Amino acid sequence: MHRKIIPDVVPRRDIRAVTEKDTVLDCAKTMKDLHVAAMIVVDGTGKLIGIVTERDMVQRVLAKGLDPKTTTMADIMTRNPDTLKPDDSAADALELMRSRNFRHLPVAEDGRCVAMVSIRDLYAAVQEALEAEIHETEAFVFGDRYGA
Repeated sequence: MHRKIIPDVVPRRDIRAVTEKDTVLDCAKTMKDLHVAAMIVVDGTGKLIGIVTERDMVQRVLAKGLDPKTTTMADIMTRNPDTLKPDDSAADALELMRSRNFRHLPVAEDGRCVAMVSIRDLYAAVQEALEAEIHETEAFVFGDRYGA
């Protein structure tokens, strides 16, 4: 599978972000509104400095009895997260996510997040690639008219 993260798996887009000073509650509301399970954290210049996930909120805030109204992203985010580059392969991304047990990875370029890739995005790309490979193999073995 030689698909690149951008544009073959996810498109380049403006990614909504939170800052270190935002509260967990504010971040959770934004995540709910956007229907996402992870948010990037940026500094004042828009540079990627961290990531926070639903799991982080549960394990680092709720399970510890911290107040989401006063706990900030700086308190719970994963600093300097692993990232992908736009031209990284989907296979490499899947292996990184599998080995590190990640579900989301920022795609960064020049220190800025240009996309977010999820394990679901990669599974979909793998499935599509496998289906295309099966179709090509069937066409080769049985001829172009197989299945028509």
